[in-house]
Amino acid sequence: MIFSESLKKYGDFQRVYKQGKSYANKYLVMYVLRQDTLENRIGISVSKKVGNSVVRHRITRLIRESYRLNETKFEKGLTIVVVARAAAKGKSFSEIESALMHLGRLHSINMS
Repeated sequence: MIFSESLKKYGDFQRVYKQGKSYANKYLVMYVLRQDTLENRIGISVSKKVGNSVVRHRITRLIRESYRLNETKFEKGLTIVVVARAAAKGKSFSEIESALMHLGRLHSINMS
């Protein structure tokens, strides 16, 4: 991810959950908080309800890669948290990518 850094701290996630705006679809929930920075920050959360560690890490990788490939299409200066729903288990890359881009359009942060 050229233009983005990862969210790692619990407090950062909590701030986005409380102050950010959220939209959801069948596979993902996206929280967005606008910041005064030149780069985006992205955090990915996959609960144990989704599956075992192999399943959770696969979904995390699919979300991260979907974002990385479409990073230039998103506005700058955002803190984004993507939460995977249980329905995302076993879905293909194209389905996850489509869900991520759909949420970007709902938030009006997707410039494509």
